[in-house]
Amino acid sequence: MKFRIVTGWSLCLLLLLNDTAGLKGQNSQSRWIINKQIEIVPLTEHAYLHATCDSIPGFGWVWSNGLILVSGHKALLFDTPVSDANTEHLLTWLDDSLYAAVEGFIPNHWHTDCMGGINTLKHRGIPSYANELTRELAQSKNLPVPDKGFTDSLNLQVGTLTATAYFLGAAHSMDNIVVWIPSEKILFGGCMVKALSSTTMGYTTDGDMNAWPITIGRVKEKFPDAQVVVPGHGDWGGKELLDHTLDLLKTNSQNLKK
Repeated sequence: MKFRIVTGWSLCLLLLLNDTAGLKGQNSQSRWIINKQIEIVPLTEHAYLHATCDSIPGFGWVWSNGLILVSGHKALLFDTPVSDANTEHLLTWLDDSLYAAVEGFIPNHWHTDCMGGINTLKHRGIPSYANELTRELAQSKNLPVPDKGFTDSLNLQVGTLTATAYFLGAAHSMDNIVVWIPSEKILFGGCMVKALSSTTMGYTTDGDMNAWPITIGRVKEKFPDAQVVVPGHGDWGGKELLDHTLDLLKTNSQNLKK
């Protein structure tokens, strides 16, 4: 996680309307502002990015990204907002605006900016799937545990579309995955991928700095056709985000040797 920290929830709207936060720059396309803390951006006809400003203990107010894949009146959700309240707002918007019901959920990893709203999903009876390492870490930390696990990869279908989650190795966390949506050519990299605006690796305590560049290398090799790459925080872009992440890792390694 690389967090953008602000001091109060009212600043979320100010940041959203300012060039220095939210989803900005070349990506200032059509979007829906659901409330002061949630915005939705269509990436393709079927894929939507959800960005939410939530309070994370120890870090303040943070913008985090997730993804929604919609086919007909069905949807898959990748990462929840941090809070159950904002997760409920997001699901209600999907019901009322896109007329789409979430049929499955996969978190990128065990951190709260990926699965903090999982209790809301459980309350609604929405099945959740996760890397077995994520389930183990969640259980060890007394967090809600996703329903079903996988080891290497998992295919989920929604309507006529398919999304595949892959565990390619440790990076930002020991359990982080990526999600590939071939029909949209979208790679949801989550927190292992850094936005171009990122100048540091951010929060690394729960990760593996030695494995991180190796894992990013595997991601680059496996998804050469990716056209949209979505990081866990900040602006999305193309495959240049993977190269930028590798550059930051190299700089971080050099700084540690000084």
